[in-house]
Amino acid sequence: MVDHEIIIVGAGFSGIGTAIALRKAGFDDFLIVDDADGVGGTWHWNTYPGIGVDIPSFSYQFSFEQQHNWSRVYAPGRELKAYAEHCVSKYGLRPRIRFSTTITRADFDDTVHVWRLRTADGDQLTSRFVIGATGVLTRPKTAEIPGVERFTGITMHTARWDHDQDLRGKRVAIIGTGASAVQVIPEIAPAVADLVVFQRTPIWCLPRPDAALPPAVRQLLRLPGGQLLTRWLSQAFVEVTFPLAAHYYKVLPMAKLGERSGLAHLKQQVKDPVVREKLTPKYAVGCKRPSFSNDYLKTFNRENVHLDTDPITEITATGVRTGNTHHEVDVLIMATGFKVMESGNMPTFDLHGSDGVRLEDWWDTRRLQAYEGVSVPGFPNFFTIIGPYGYNGSSYFALIEMQTKHILRLLEQARRRHSTRVEVTQEANDDYFEEMLDRRGSQVFWQDSCALANSYYFDKNGDVPLRPMTTPEGFWRAGHFDLDHYRFETLGKQPATPVAAGDRVRNRS
Repeated sequence: MVDHEIIIVGAGFSGIGTAIALRKAGFDDFLIVDDADGVGGTWHWNTYPGIGVDIPSFSYQFSFEQQHNWSRVYAPGRELKAYAEHCVSKYGLRPRIRFSTTITRADFDDTVHVWRLRTADGDQLTSRFVIGATGVLTRPKTAEIPGVERFTGITMHTARWDHDQDLRGKRVAIIGTGASAVQVIPEIAPAVADLVVFQRTPIWCLPRPDAALPPAVRQLLRLPGGQLLTRWLSQAFVEVTFPLAAHYYKVLPMAKLGERSGLAHLKQQVKDPVVREKLTPKYAVGCKRPSFSNDYLKTFNRENVHLDTDPITEITATGVRTGNTHHEVDVLIMATGFKVMESGNMPTFDLHGSDGVRLEDWWDTRRLQAYEGVSVPGFPNFFTIIGPYGYNGSSYFALIEMQTKHILRLLEQARRRHSTRVEVTQEANDDYFEEMLDRRGSQVFWQDSCALANSYYFDKNGDVPLRPMTTPEGFWRAGHFDLDHYRFETLGKQPATPVAAGDRVRNRS
C-alpha cells in the first residue's frame, strides 16, 4: 500500500502547475508537500522592498490561466503571491497541500516500486511516483567571508527579509549586485543615511519597458484579441532577450544589440565617469541573466550611495573591510543569491534511487544531466520540473507547462500498461546529453569574455546545464519524444522492453 500515487515536493508555481495538470488529466491521488506555511515558493519567501517579476507579467503566468488585472507590465511580488493563491483556490488544490513539511530524504524501494520519503519531523510518506518541483530560487546562499559571524549589527538575506527592521537613517551595506540587489537598492537608498554597495561583478542592466496598466487598458486586455496579442508580443520579447540571444549567439545579432542598448542606458543614467566604468560589464550580454531596471543605475548618482569594487577582506563586529577601507555599518544585507547548480539544491532533499544510489553522487561522477531535463537513469518513478538541460532561459511558466506535458505522457502510458516502474534508458539519456553538448558551440557561454562573468549558470564541472533550444522546440519535444526511451515495468512481470546494457559513461567535452 502507498499513501498516494504521486507526491509533489514543492508548492511554488512548479508544484501548482504540476498539480493542475494532473487533475486535468484525471490523476487525483496526489499530495503536495512544502516546508513553507503558504503557497507561492519564491513569491512566498521573497518579500524584500521592490521585489517584482523580471519579465513581462503577460508571460509570467500559466497560458491556461491568464490574469487581466496586473497593475503593471512587470508585476510586483505581492501580485505574484496573490496569483499563486488564486490558482490554488480555483483548482481546488488547498486540501491536497501539506504545509510546514520538509522532505529530508527519499529512497526508492526496488522490491515494491515505491518511494519512501522521510520528513524532518520523523514521519514517512510513501508514493508510487515523486515529482520534484522545488525550483532553483529556493536555498539562499550566504556570503562566505571571514568574520561574517562576528558582525554585531543587523544581518539579513534578501530572500528572508526582516520587515520588523526599520532601515530609515541607518548605515547599510549590501553585498551583491545581482537580480535581487537591482530591485532592492533603488527602494532603500532614499530612506537610509548611507548605503555602500559591494560589487564583485557588474551586471548588464537594460532599460525596462515597464508601465502602469490603468483600468481602461486592463479592460481591453479582457478582449480575446487583446489578450492574444499581448501574450504573443510578450513571449516574443522574452524569447529574443534570452533564449535566442544566448543559445544562438554566434548566428544571431540580438546580444550585440543588447550590449549597445545596455551601454547607452548606462551612459544616460550614471553621471560620474569613474562610477560608470566600475558598473560597465566586461563580458558579453547573456553570460549571466541580464537585469531590466530604469532605477538601479541612476541610484549611484545619489550622494549617500557608494560603490566599492575592491574585494572584501573581512567583516568586523561593526562593518566591512576592503583593503585599507573600513565601512562602519548598522545593517548588513546579503544579496548573494541562491544555490542553483549546486549540491543541496537539485533536489533540496537527499534522494537515493535504485540500489541505493545517491543522485548527487551520480551527478558528481557523471556531470549534471537528465533526459529532456526530466528523468535520470537509475532513478525510476522520479521526475523533475527543472532538471539539468531542462530550462532554456525563457519564462519559468513555459518550463513548467513543457515539463508537465512530458511527465503526463509517461504517467498516462504507465496507467495504460498498468506499469509500476517507469525509468528512462541509459542509452536515451546518453544520446540526449551528447546532443546538448554538441549544440553548445553557438551559445554565448563559451565566448572568452564569459570567464569574467562569475555566472551561476556554470556548475562545478564548467558546464552550463541550460537547454540550448527555443521554447517552441522544447514544447514540440515534450509532446513527441519516443516513449520507447523509457522502460515500463509491472511488479512481478518481465520488463516491457529490454534493459539497456551497462551503465556506460561517455567521455565527452
